[in-house]
Amino acid sequence: MAIDAEADRLLADAADRARRYLAGLDDRAVVPDRAALSALASFDEPLPESPGDPAATLALLDEAGSPATVTSAGGRYFGFVTGGSWPVAVAANWLAAAWDQNAALPVMSPVAARLHEVVTRWLADLLGLPAGTAVVFVTGSAMANTAALTTARDQQLARAGWDVQANGLFGAPELPVVIGENAHTTLVRALGVVGLGRERVIRIPVDDQGRIRADRLPKDVAGPAVICAQAGEVNTGAFDPFPAMVSWARERDAWLHVDGAFGLWALADPSRAHLTAGLAGADSWAADAHKWLNVPYDSGVAFTAHPETHRATFAARAAYLTASTHTRDNVDWVPEHSRRARGFPVYAAIRSLGRDGIRDIVERCCDHAQAFAVGIRELGAEVLNDVVLNQVLFRFATDDETNTILASVQQSGEAFMSGTTWDGRAAIRFSVSNWQTTDDDVRRTLAAYAGQLAAR
Repeated sequence: MAIDAEADRLLADAADRARRYLAGLDDRAVVPDRAALSALASFDEPLPESPGDPAATLALLDEAGSPATVTSAGGRYFGFVTGGSWPVAVAANWLAAAWDQNAALPVMSPVAARLHEVVTRWLADLLGLPAGTAVVFVTGSAMANTAALTTARDQQLARAGWDVQANGLFGAPELPVVIGENAHTTLVRALGVVGLGRERVIRIPVDDQGRIRADRLPKDVAGPAVICAQAGEVNTGAFDPFPAMVSWARERDAWLHVDGAFGLWALADPSRAHLTAGLAGADSWAADAHKWLNVPYDSGVAFTAHPETHRATFAARAAYLTASTHTRDNVDWVPEHSRRARGFPVYAAIRSLGRDGIRDIVERCCDHAQAFAVGIRELGAEVLNDVVLNQVLFRFATDDETNTILASVQQSGEAFMSGTTWDGRAAIRFSVSNWQTTDDDVRRTLAAYAGQLAAR
């Protein structure tokens, strides 16, 4: 059945409203004001008893919803290492929503299956990962960590003579897990989800940048084992010592997993080679395409250098599932069955940007971080990290001053960045991940801090 006139008008209206929203990002406050938050009460109504006007519903979403958004799509949002979305990725996402494809099986979506193959090759090439690396799309790096560590668990326990998929974890051999003291909470949670435990891990001390100290890697772990590294410490942007960790893992037949939610994309920039040396020698990696690749949420990526083990962990067969003989069945590679085709916007972004365009955004974001670090020092703040990537960690003289100034800048709507704790004291994280951030955005943000300091 062809689309009817009402549906056509609705889709056109949605596109117009989305275009207006994006066109106004630069003039919009980064966080909603009290009036916008109060207007959210418009959504609090009883369950409708009968059908309503779809155009009115769309209008309500835009008119009450758009003002109450945080403009993380814009260039002055520096919180939580959040990227924006390239226009072509947004457009591809719209088209993908219209296609409404289930990417579980090639028979359900031949185009999703083919583009997954293409994107797998492109990502491995872009990041310099081993030939044959498997790529799976999940919701985010939290789920990517979970998928990779599930595979690591199964392979390492198989080396100890235990089949997890057949027998579960009851009675399984001990599996040592080594992480750094600054491991991200999503990685720790993933260890709990896959049954390896949040607290029974061996925690390794870190240096003043949050990097695992290679000299403190345990010598008494014999393996099989799992060891987890970070590409991009969430506060400082620091990278763990991968060559030493790869050597440690190979000596013990251990699985090395890298949590690289944003930092893994540094592999696309040859000028960061000193940070990423040894990184490709790991067994698995986790990243977010909705960070530095700047595609819409939700788009996490899990990579593994052991495709057959990964597939064996997640494979699910049933009589009603039409298996492909020549194309990968994605249902066999992720925890989900039904799944949206997350590869479409990733394909659109990579094809449009190319290797040079992706490298350029990494370079520009890191340059913005350097410029901000210089400017915030001139305002009297203490920069706490070596600014090697896109993160600037800083504080003012006291915790009260740090927290008060941060809150004031956030409330001004000029910019947003996250608060954190570092070495037991309050600090602020400035994270540049958005393709839209400009030199002027950095200047405006520094001016917002200067204004708040002058007002004290």
